[in-house]
Parts: sequence; structure tokens; C-alpha cells
Amino acid sequence: MTATRVLIADDHALFRDGMASLLRAWGMDVVGQASDGLEALEKVRELRPEILLMDIGMPKLGGIEATRLLKAEMPELKVVIVTVSDDDDDLFEAIKNGAMGYILKDTSGDEVGGLLAGITMGRAPLSAGLATKILTEFAVSGSRDRVPADPDRLTDRETEILVAVCGGATNKEIAASLSISTNTVNFHMKNILSKLRLRNRAQAVAYAVRSGLVDLPRD
Repeated sequence: MTATRVLIADDHALFRDGMASLLRAWGMDVVGQASDGLEALEKVRELRPEILLMDIGMPKLGGIEATRLLKAEMPELKVVIVTVSDDDDDLFEAIKNGAMGYILKDTSGDEVGGLLAGITMGRAPLSAGLATKILTEFAVSGSRDRVPADPDRLTDRETEILVAVCGGATNKEIAASLSISTNTVNFHMKNILSKLRLRNRAQAVAYAVRSGLVDLPRD
């Protein structure tokens, strides 16, 4: 199996080197590093990684703006923010601009490894507690963000798959439960995101909560 290609963008060389060592130990291929947002754009365009690990507060161009620009060019790129910022605004803006995940730098190495490994199974890498923050924000943020339920926009199968995604199921698990191929699930997910004009699974989950397809999980 070909190793996952990863690029690291962070303005601290020590962090980049430490993360690169961990990624290689986990069997990933670190294809490059960038020390600021503009360099991240150049390196991603040149090296075409599958995953970009990126800080928010970098010189020349911030991580959130870089994410927006890169996702517009390369929708298939998986951007994961890795930062010290647990500020809600940073989290929500990162997801809204196309980031697939958000990991805090105080997360343990083992947990980071598990979160990144989950990407290949369709899981969004989020540090503990952040998924609930995202759901809560999109579900109860007020009329400015509310989207009325529109069941006619999705087919019954698409709705079924979206509900399964909200339950944390991977595409492979959904395929097995519905007795269809993983490729078919991937096709339906692309249709769901296209119809709803969303960028990623996190936003799809948020839509499902807002529109009443699923209930917000409670402790």
C-alpha cells in the first residue's frame, strides 16, 4: 500500500520536525514542509500531498485563508488545522473554509496518530470536545445560520446515508450496512455535498442537525 503523502505547514521549525518524525513513525510519507502560508500554497501546488497539516497563525498568509484558497483549487486536498488556538471563532472559520479537521497542539501523540489514521476511513479528525462544539454552533447559532428542512432536496437513500454519517459511520461501514459498494456510498456523498452546496462531512452533519434529520447528541 502506498504511504499517505503529507505536507506540514507551521512557522515553528521544531514543531515541524517533531511532527514529521511522528508521521514517518506512523508510516506516512512527509513530502515537504512550509514555514508560512504563502510557502504552503507553493509547496502544495508543487508536491500535491494528500493531507496538509497547517497552523492558523503563520506569517504572510494565515492558515484559514490558505485553506480557503487551496480548497478552491484542489477540493480533494484534506486540510487538517493543527494549532494552539481553541478559540471557537477559529474553529468554526476553519471548518467553514474547508478544513476537514482541527487538532489542538496539546493533544497526545497517540491520539493525533489515531485521528490522522481515521482520515483514510472517512473520519474527520477533531480533538476531543470539538465535534460537539461544531454541532452546537451550527444547530443553535440563530436565524442567521438556520436552513429550513427541505427533504425533497435529497433522495431517500441519500438521507439514509447522511443520517448514518451523523452517527459516526465510515463510508465502508455504511456500505456494509446497506449492502452496497463503498464506491456507491462515495457517489452518494458527493451528490449530497453538491446538492446542499457543502464542502465536507462536518458541514453535512451540521446541516442534518439544523434541518432536523438527526437530534443533537446530549450528555
